[in-house]
Amino acid sequence: MKKEHFDGSLKSMVNSFLIKYKKKFRFGLHILNIVGILGTIYGFYWCYQQQIFTSEIALRNLLNAMGPRAPYGFMGIQIIQTVVPIMPGALTIPMGTMIFGAGYGFFLNFVSIMIGSVLNFAIARKLGRPFVELLAGDKKIDRYIRWLDDPHRFDRLFTFGMFFPLSPADFLCYLAGLSSISFRKYFVILALGKPITLLIYSYGMTEVLNVVFQILG
Repeated sequence: MKKEHFDGSLKSMVNSFLIKYKKKFRFGLHILNIVGILGTIYGFYWCYQQQIFTSEIALRNLLNAMGPRAPYGFMGIQIIQTVVPIMPGALTIPMGTMIFGAGYGFFLNFVSIMIGSVLNFAIARKLGRPFVELLAGDKKIDRYIRWLDDPHRFDRLFTFGMFFPLSPADFLCYLAGLSSISFRKYFVILALGKPITLLIYSYGMTEVLNVVFQILG
């Protein structure tokens, strides 16, 4: 009973804060999103200028300079961009593969995005719809919220979203937290679908970027 009371108080306190500062918070998210996109593009440009993607020696020098904490730093970036949409995952995912290699890069992407997706689910279940609205926007919530009326229908939507690379996967993870889906079912669908979308993003975008680099070169 004490835990339920604490959860209710926390949820009420957070919702009151969000209502009071909603416009400012949304404006801050938009600024962070712009900064994140520009930062990611600059990161690719810098790596291209340093021949990180085309020279094994340059890549080895970069990893040596970053030290043993480099994978943890990358995972931190991936977790953040999964929970708060400030960087395009379609670019950070192939960057991991191109810097750390196909196998290890895929592993880092998978683990960090799984952690971020579990956090999305937990945050939505703990804080409720107002927080998800703040991140995703009222219009997006209104467009998808009707799917929650039918649990079986939402399960199909969520499953499709986790296996289809162009879906709003991070938002669907938040939406799952608002639904009646069990965490176990959520995690199983997530664990089965994410490897497929990660492979498509990793290798599909890598090929696109390689073509771009050849044109620039």
